[in-house]
Amino acid sequence: MNKNVLSLIAGAILLSSCGSGSDNAPNSGSTPSAPAAASGEAIYKKTCVTCHQANGEGLPNTFPPLAKSDYLSNKEKTILQVLKGSAGEIVVNSKTFNSTMPPQQLSDDEIASVLTYVYGNFGNSGGTVTPAEVKGIRAKL
Repeated sequence: MNKNVLSLIAGAILLSSCGSGSDNAPNSGSTPSAPAAASGEAIYKKTCVTCHQANGEGLPNTFPPLAKSDYLSNKEKTILQVLKGSAGEIVVNSKTFNSTMPPQQLSDDEIASVLTYVYGNFGNSGGTVTPAEVKGIRAKL
């Protein structure tokens, strides 16, 4: 096989392994690696992009932005948002949004990867989230 075919197969395997997370049990036993960091973007595109958009700007008056979001300054609150979801008013960047975000059925590794992706993109601070942090917060629920 030529290199292009092998690259396509490897990419397909990587993307299919991310899944939607809906049938994955929480898993926090591994640390992020280069492939895990790359999967954060794939998870975002599969799970978050519909509401928060490809550019992280959200939908005005409906879904809050993740781009340059002041909400992300509280990492524990951000992790809880992904784990528990919410309904009702939320204030992001001094604007009120009133919609529903369902709890995301993602493993600790997936949540860490996608939030690290969000923190490192869309004009955000570049912080990281570890699976251990997610596991600790999940344990409090």
